Amino acid sequence: MAKLSPIVSEFATTEEAEAYDAWFRAKVEARLASKVPGIPHDQVMAEMQAILDRRAEG
Repeated sequence: MAKLSPIVSEFATTEEAEAYDAWFRAKVEARLASKVPGIPHDQVMAEMQAILDRRAEG
């Protein structure tokens, strides 16, 4: 179990980094293969801005 420097990686070990990489790649591949329509960028940005605006008010 090789230790990684926090300056180089957010993971403590190479095993953690490799496990995350495998999980992330599987998620991306599944989404690319999905037939479900994506959310338009402008819609996502508008929704995120609304969340940020609500938090700034509260």
